[in-house]
Amino acid sequence: MRVINSIPEKHRLLSLTEPLHPLISVVRVGDVRAVDDPVWDRFSLNFYCIALKRNVISKMQYGQQPYDYDKGVMTFIAPKQVISLDGPPVYETGQDAGYALFFHPDYLHHHPLALKIKSYGFFSYTTSEALHLSEHEEKCVSEIFTKIEEECQHADLHMQDVILAQIELLLSYGNRFYARQFTTRKPASYAMLVRMEQLMNEHFDKNEGLTRGIPTVEYLAAALNLSPHYVSDLLRAVTGESAQYHIQEKLVDKAKEYLSVTDLTVSEIAYQLGFKHPQSLNRLFRKKTGMSPLDFRRTFTSARPPGGL
Repeated sequence: MRVINSIPEKHRLLSLTEPLHPLISVVRVGDVRAVDDPVWDRFSLNFYCIALKRNVISKMQYGQQPYDYDKGVMTFIAPKQVISLDGPPVYETGQDAGYALFFHPDYLHHHPLALKIKSYGFFSYTTSEALHLSEHEEKCVSEIFTKIEEECQHADLHMQDVILAQIELLLSYGNRFYARQFTTRKPASYAMLVRMEQLMNEHFDKNEGLTRGIPTVEYLAAALNLSPHYVSDLLRAVTGESAQYHIQEKLVDKAKEYLSVTDLTVSEIAYQLGFKHPQSLNRLFRKKTGMSPLDFRRTFTSARPPGGL
């Protein structure tokens, strides 16, 4: 795998002129003519890339799935993420093909955004989880790219502050538009919820807790061909709760089932579910129900009628 360390190096691979600033640039996608180089097979960037692309012809493998850019989409790529292409990227020509913003982490030094940028989960999404913009949203985003492009022409003391403010605005729009996308695609979101429930049921039905441990967000996301951040953000947007919350609810439900229909000890149930220590199940169960597992079992058994029926 090849690492593209600098923005000037990326410009050369895209047959573009040298950037005006070594740490930041805005590229018109329609101007790109990527060179034929083995680098596209598998590479990573040492800088951020935020792109709005329309009518892209090439396909990209990013994360778990290939994605065909047959419509205008927005993607967010963080440094050191692995990207694969089927040969050099090919784009439509013209002014409407979109934009790509490259900026190096060093450009954020001594600015609050240097820390805040790590909180934007969509930098960990795969390309199949790209942001699909409405016409109005695309107009908002395009104006920001254009503003940053114009600011890159300046060389005064205020240029960096203005550009970073625009980048922060772009990221804030990313949060807003993803929240809208999660909401407008609720049927797909609920289908994912159902599939996630099935995966956890299969995990426990096969007693995989004994070998795999507790099902994790990473495990479920991989089975769903999604990124962990995307799964968590989508669930939070649709249900108001995180993926971790749903996993914990399932663990407590299964613990209740074992406590009510089997004679397994609390320790045996804990290991069956994938806990390394029985105390961990006790803490989670008490947190969720307000009682210990044994208290729950006593309550359940004391409610049975004479004869156990």
